[in-house]
Amino acid sequence: MTHRVAFVLPSFAGGGAERVILTLLGVIDRSRVQPILILLDARGPLAALRPPDVPLLDLARPRLRQALPVLVRTLRRERPDAIVSTLGYVNIALLALRPLLRGRPRLIVREANRPSISIAAAPCPPAMRLAYRCLYRRADAVLSNAGTTATELRTMIGVPAERLISLPNPVDVARLRAAAASPLREPGEGVRLIGSGRLTHQKGFDRLIEMMSQLPPHAHLTIVGAGPDEAALRSQSERLVLGSRLRFAGFQSDPFPLYAGADAFLLPSRWEGQANAALEALALGTRVIATPEAGGIAELASEAPLGAVTIAEAGEPYIAAVRAVAPDPVPAPRRSLLPLGHEPRAIAARLVQVIEGEF
Repeated sequence: MTHRVAFVLPSFAGGGAERVILTLLGVIDRSRVQPILILLDARGPLAALRPPDVPLLDLARPRLRQALPVLVRTLRRERPDAIVSTLGYVNIALLALRPLLRGRPRLIVREANRPSISIAAAPCPPAMRLAYRCLYRRADAVLSNAGTTATELRTMIGVPAERLISLPNPVDVARLRAAAASPLREPGEGVRLIGSGRLTHQKGFDRLIEMMSQLPPHAHLTIVGAGPDEAALRSQSERLVLGSRLRFAGFQSDPFPLYAGADAFLLPSRWEGQANAALEALALGTRVIATPEAGGIAELASEAPLGAVTIAEAGEPYIAAVRAVAPDPVPAPRRSLLPLGHEPRAIAARLVQVIEGEF
């Protein structure tokens, strides 16, 4: 039996949550799932990752409040057997709208971040907390990519344990390593470092730049990504007189040669679920140095090879960890450091089981 499944995303923005869904859409079993993709606003750099055989319905309403009436009409017309959503605010909206949908489709929500952080960052945290507690437990299944996220969903939000499903982020190791066959490295003799993500407060690039000013002058940092904090981060770099020691590389659809050419991937996030970019760096053999707040990456420290993941508090401990990195130019990606369990087809198969209610 083939299930018609609507995957709902806010946009094709360059976020990890969107990339996860698009990766799974590329490999999910078409004999069991007939996917359609519904976007509130189909703009963004990840549009090229949409599998060509997946129909796209663009609501052309960037703001969720404006999109809700059109979203309800679209779902009522399409009548999917199941709906899969990611990102907390979209999940909450769909759970609230569920009584208006025809046929009572199964509703599967994916939580990409720790709920406590998403709630604290909301315009009205008490209302958001209430929405999480009242609505998330109504989902047919709640997907989480990290143990810390799952724990909060169970203990703080009250999601029944039997509806909590662990679904790691998919990483296509073979594709990444083929794309990074010729690593790119900033010229010079010192250690080469890289960070990647949206330029927002969450990702902690401001504190990374501050720590960069205390590293040896021959160290170089490349930051991949775009976002609302770019101007402030550039100003901070100028104030600290980092000059050519820091390069803002902008959004890159294919940053993998840069990851492979670096000596370490730096993850200074203030909060995370599971950082895709860090997983990709490990798949390319580049060690990761992360803050304790950076979510699920800390859970990999015991599963990955010794030294692959270092967890250090921002400040002196983090600086010491980076100082311990030695320059290591390579002509090809190093051996993968990513633990098992992130193969896209296996994760997509698990998602199909959840869609079919077999969990």
